[in-house]
This record gives sequence, C-alpha cells and structure tokens, in this order.
Amino acid sequence: MAEQITQTSLVLLHYSLALTDGTMIESSFDEDPIEINMYDSSLPEGMMLALIGLKEGDQQTLTLTAEQCFGFRDEANIHDMPLSNFTDELKPEIGLTFNFGTPEGEDLPGTIRAIKSDAVEVDFNHPLAELSLVFSVKILEINNAHAFLPIENE
Repeated sequence: MAEQITQTSLVLLHYSLALTDGTMIESSFDEDPIEINMYDSSLPEGMMLALIGLKEGDQQTLTLTAEQCFGFRDEANIHDMPLSNFTDELKPEIGLTFNFGTPEGEDLPGTIRAIKSDAVEVDFNHPLAELSLVFSVKILEINNAHAFLPIENE
C-alpha cells in the first residue's frame, strides 16, 4: 500500500500559489522541488490540511479561502514608526516592503502604507491576507520512516 501524507511526514513536492484570477504568485514547478516537514512547516494550516492523505504521484489543485491561507487583515498589525528609523540608503516609499527586526531577533516584513511628517505607517499583515488563493501541488516523495515525531513530556 502506498504511503500517505500524515501530520508527521517528510514530503518532497512541487507547488504553486496563484490568485483566483490566474496571476501566479510563486511556483516551484520549473525549479527544484521543496521538502517540507508536515509537523513543523511554515505553510498555512489550510495548505497543510490539503496535503494530508495524498500519495506519491498525486496532483491536486484547490481554491483556498483567506481563512485557510494567510488570514484576514488586522488593524492592530499596522503601526507608525519614527521616520528617523529610516536612513538615506533605505528611504521609505509607499508600497515598498522592508524587513524589520523583532525583539526575538527574527525578521518581520512590513509594507509602507503612508509617509507622514514624522512617521511612517507600516502594515505588518501578510501581503496575501484577505485573499483566496489557488494552491496546486504534485507529490514527488513521502518519507514516513524518517518523519518527525514529537517528543512528549512525561
């Protein structure tokens, strides 16, 4: 019996993500495939759930809602940042996306929405928030023998 993708599988696949009007956002079909660990993946939950149960060689295209992908816009994720935080080399322009450092040392992308006299309005919502997306996958390989198994605390 062919292996199926489970919540702990290691999966090699090709994928694409497009807007519902057909505009391609990104695709691995013309590049190297990607490997994802189903237990600890950065894919949104809806995309992960779409993979569960698929087998090697399966292909699938689904239209996923905003809720299944990157969620909805949250006004609490829009912040004013001092204009002085931006240098001459990194001048803010409406529509540009910058990576901002978090206190945890991670990068967080933010898109410039407005430039005020002393501040820059930055939107930290995911750029694809509120959008339904077309998610296509082709499963190349499933490895359940080396799947990640969480360690349970005793």
